[in-house]
Amino acid sequence: MVLCLAAAGCHKKAPAPAAGAGMQALPVQTYTVALQPVPESSEYVATIKSRRSATINPQVSGVLTAINVTSGQHVDSGQVLMTIDPRQQQAMVDTQSATVRQKKAVYDYNVTELERQQKLFDAGVTSREVLDQEKQAYANSKADYESAQESTHNQESLLAYYTIRAPFAGVVGDIPVHVGDFVSTGGSSTMLTTVDESKDLEAYIYISTERSGQIRNGLAVDVEDTNGKLLEKSHIDFISPQVDSTLQGILVKAPVSPTPDILRNMQMVKAKVIWKTSPMAVVPVLAVTRQGVQSFVYVAKQDNGHFAAVQVPVTLGETVGNSYSISSGLNAGDKVIVSGTQFLVNGMPVMPLGG
Repeated sequence: MVLCLAAAGCHKKAPAPAAGAGMQALPVQTYTVALQPVPESSEYVATIKSRRSATINPQVSGVLTAINVTSGQHVDSGQVLMTIDPRQQQAMVDTQSATVRQKKAVYDYNVTELERQQKLFDAGVTSREVLDQEKQAYANSKADYESAQESTHNQESLLAYYTIRAPFAGVVGDIPVHVGDFVSTGGSSTMLTTVDESKDLEAYIYISTERSGQIRNGLAVDVEDTNGKLLEKSHIDFISPQVDSTLQGILVKAPVSPTPDILRNMQMVKAKVIWKTSPMAVVPVLAVTRQGVQSFVYVAKQDNGHFAAVQVPVTLGETVGNSYSISSGLNAGDKVIVSGTQFLVNGMPVMPLGG
């Protein structure tokens, strides 16, 4: 029986050593925490708009006979965009021009006749009544001629409306019409296209009213593409005095320079509004572990000449490149462990190798 008990005792497990007792220290890389300026920001979807944008509508009605440009094309000021059938108006100009020539012939005749009657009157050959009649005929023909000239100028000006030209240099937008379409003016005016100047652009940003007390001119704005690539650093230079009732936001604008990435009116980008910059602890992303919703880092803390990994809960702030800013939980000088974190447990002995 004693032998059996002894044998049974041989199979009992030895008690587990206390955490850290007799354990070999794990070599780890560390990073010494230093405070760095970290921006506090909010990200918004912004729309790029041109400061100078024109919607092109016809000033005369008619059939569209030519479209000389394509969407996205850069055009110069005065460049022909489209043509409306001008034949009827051209016929009116031609008719009016013929009338001008007719009136001019009558006027020229009366100029000569008035000179002749004046000489005859001076010589006592004709009466003042005849001279006065000729003066009246001259004045009438002169007025008719000048009126016909003015009418011709008006008709020629109207003829120019049948050729649609770019009001300034810019980029052509969508062209919803086709050759052969009847385009009209007035209340049901046809939209032909748009031209947007590309040298003066702005980012339109709508900021929620909860931030209204923080909005001010000069706030920094990082303009990014949809993938987060920084396109330009800008600033707020306009704040709307009223809230947009539809979006329940406050419109602010930031100037943007045209680049190969930003070319078009109504282009969508990201706008990161930077409210303030504060000194904060920053640690590499690899140092942060998570348990549920709580984030932790391991800090190598020294006790009696030995280091142990101590799990410290932290509150994450803004992402800074490949690092996290820490709004609470760390202090400058802490040695954060950045390697082998998956093998660590709280209180485990470690051997810092750097940092």
